[in-house]
Amino acid sequence: MKGNNFLLEEQLCFSTYTLSKQFTKLYRPVLEPYALTYTQYVALLVLWEKSDLSVQSLGTKLGLDSGTLTPMLKRMESNGFITRKRHPEDERRVIIATTPKADNLKDELLKKVSACLALLNLNEQDYFDLLEKMNQLTKTLGGINND
Repeated sequence: MKGNNFLLEEQLCFSTYTLSKQFTKLYRPVLEPYALTYTQYVALLVLWEKSDLSVQSLGTKLGLDSGTLTPMLKRMESNGFITRKRHPEDERRVIIATTPKADNLKDELLKKVSACLALLNLNEQDYFDLLEKMNQLTKTLGGINND
């Protein structure tokens, strides 16, 4: 690596932090008319792939703990996007499912998000190469023991 790694513009952590904020900002105009936050949107993405997930499974997939997830899910339920039900065999488990309201907006919302992604000016190969590198970095960081 070149540089002294003490300059802000050479900090990978800061670059990913600002990139995350920019993605949230990019998606905001698309999500606001539906009263969705970015985190609620990614929760819907997971639930559209596989509905009827436990809160724990959803939290694992999103990397969120129940303290963050529960209030968000309560808001999503009050806005009509999901239902929350106790598992019939284990009352401690809560199962999350999308509602018809959420399912009906899926295609429209994904089309609008795709239009946002088109602004990145990445061809398909570059997009998936970048995604692979980011996923590998996430996996590497997740495997680092910070005891």
